[in-house]
Amino acid sequence: MKKNAIVGQSGGPTAVINASLYGVVYEALNREDVIGTIYGMINGIEGFLNENMMDMKPLEVNGELELIKTTPGSYLGSCRYKLPEDLTDAVYPQLFEKFEKYNIGYFFYIGGNDSMDTVDKLSKYLNDKGITDITVVGAPKTIDNDLCGTDHCPGFGSAAKYIGTTFAELERDCHVYTTKAVTIVEVMGRDAGWLT
Repeated sequence: MKKNAIVGQSGGPTAVINASLYGVVYEALNREDVIGTIYGMINGIEGFLNENMMDMKPLEVNGELELIKTTPGSYLGSCRYKLPEDLTDAVYPQLFEKFEKYNIGYFFYIGGNDSMDTVDKLSKYLNDKGITDITVVGAPKTIDNDLCGTDHCPGFGSAAKYIGTTFAELERDCHVYTTKAVTIVEVMGRDAGWLT
């Protein structure tokens, strides 16, 4: 029997988070032999808990899916919801009930550190319960380039290019005046500081 897939985005948006979404949805739609419906979680795992989802197939039918590939931001919205460390917390059986209700066999989550933490916790919970008919996949995305196991995480390259271009333009602007100036630029980033 076919299983359904679900995909969500969480954390900060990058210029490429929707490209990852496009890839997941496009491939799922082309696996009709094993995947039934591909759902999108509106506002990540928090939206899924509230059953706030959408069917992604109409996006392909009306041509919108192709546009998502190059659109910045998070098409499905985002959240900063962290699953509890305690795998006996009531939220885990609640999530599993929703997996069963929607016949979910494939769970894809796109995001950075906290999102990969969600993937890790779900994987551990399913493993602890001996549940083998749900595949959990994390698609890394972070401007911080600090996810273990990734060399250049999607999201970092576009952010680095933006920062590099911004500083080059600011540096040129500073040379047009005879009066010296100080320019302060705040650069996003977590502990690693790769962008800075």
